[in-house]
Amino acid sequence: MRGVAARIRCFVACAAVLAVPAWAAEIRSVRTTQSDGYLRISFDLSARPDYKLFEIANPDRLVIDVSDSALTGGFAPPSASGVLKGVRTGRHGKDGVRVVLDLASAVQPKSFVQARGRGGDYRLIVDLYTKNRVTPVKSMAALAAKPRDVVVAIDAGHGGVDPGATGNGGTHEKDITLAVARDLAKLVDKQPGMHAVLTRDRDTFIPLQERYQKAREAKADLFVSIHADAYASGDARGSSVWVLSPRGATGEAARWLADRENRADLVGGVKLEDKDNTLAAVLLDLSQGATAEASAAVARRVLQALAKIGPTHRGYVEKANFVVLRSPDVPSILVETAFITNPAEEKRLKSPLQRQKLADAILGGVRDYFEATPPPGTLFAANARRDKPRSVAQRAVDADSADLADDAIAARVPKS
Repeated sequence: MRGVAARIRCFVACAAVLAVPAWAAEIRSVRTTQSDGYLRISFDLSARPDYKLFEIANPDRLVIDVSDSALTGGFAPPSASGVLKGVRTGRHGKDGVRVVLDLASAVQPKSFVQARGRGGDYRLIVDLYTKNRVTPVKSMAALAAKPRDVVVAIDAGHGGVDPGATGNGGTHEKDITLAVARDLAKLVDKQPGMHAVLTRDRDTFIPLQERYQKAREAKADLFVSIHADAYASGDARGSSVWVLSPRGATGEAARWLADRENRADLVGGVKLEDKDNTLAAVLLDLSQGATAEASAAVARRVLQALAKIGPTHRGYVEKANFVVLRSPDVPSILVETAFITNPAEEKRLKSPLQRQKLADAILGGVRDYFEATPPPGTLFAANARRDKPRSVAQRAVDADSADLADDAIAARVPKS
C-alpha cells in the first residue's frame, strides 16, 4: 500500500512539473472529515473550479472532472476513511484533471464551492451520504422525550487581518465583537434547549459569505452577527439592529439560482437543482419571504431588549444589503452593540460588565422570539404544548401588540 501511495505521489509530482503552463486552477491538497451521516472531502484550489461530477456503479466510484486545472507537487491522496476506499488522479483531456473516488458502497453526493479569503483561493467540498440509509423510526413518545436544541449561530464580526473600526483609545472592533460573541455563546449554552455555534472563536479572518454558510451547515435556527458601529461624528451613540434589505434579497436570489452548487439544496430540505427556473424561483422566494419575516420578528425583540439597558441609535429595526445577512433560509440579524468611535461608548464596550449586559439583552430578545415562535421538535415547542391554550394565545397577542408599537414608533421617528 505504501509503495502504491509513493508511486501516486511521484506521478502527481512529475505531472505538476511537466504541466508548467498557467492553469486556471491548481488543485493543491485534499483532506477528509468524517461527520455524523456523511463523509466530507475538501479540495483546496488556487481558483474557482469548473467541474463536473458523476457516479459509476459496479464497482461504485465517484468521478470529478476539473477543467483547465493541474495537480501541484504537494498534492497527496488521502487515506481510506469511511465509505472512501481510495483516491486516484490523472489527466483528463488536454487541460483537465480527473479525480476518481473508489467507494465501498453507493453514495448520494452533494458538492459546493466556497471562497477562501481575499487571495482568490477556493475550496471544492464533496459530501458523500450513504444511499438508502434507513433511520429507525421511534415512537412519538420517544421523539417528544428528546426534543432537539435550537441552534443559534453567533458571528463575531471582522477578525485577523480585518480589525474593523478602531476607537479613539485604540480599541479594535474585532476584539470587542469576539468578547461579546463568546459571552453570548456561554449564555445560550446555559439555556435549556439552546445551543450556540461560533463562526470564529479566535482572532482569525473569515470571508463574509463563509460566515453565513457556517450557519447553514450547522442547520442554525438563527444567525446573529455582532459588530460595533463607527461614525465620523464622535457623539453618535446607541445600539442598532439590522436585517437584510429587499434589494439585497433580490440580488442574492439571482446569484443563488445562477450557481449550480447553491441550487443543490436549502436548509429546509427543498432541492432546487431538479426544478425548472420558474419553480425554483418561486420556491426560493417563499423561503426568502419566511426568512425575512422571522428575521424582522427576532430583530424587533432584540432591539427592545437593548433599549432597556442603554440608548438605541434609531427607534426601529434598520435594513441594509450586508453580505452576512444574505442566507435565504436562516433568519439573520446584525447587532451594532454601540459606537466604538464614541469615547464614552468605547469605554463601555471595554468593560466586561457592560459587555455581559449586552449579551444578556441579546439573549433575552432571542429567547423571547423562540418562546413566541417555537421551531417544531424543540424544547420551546414542547413547552408551548404544555402551556394552557389561553396563555399561548395571550402571549401571541402581547407579541403582536409589541410589534405594532414598534411600527408606530418607526412611523414617527425620521431617519437622519
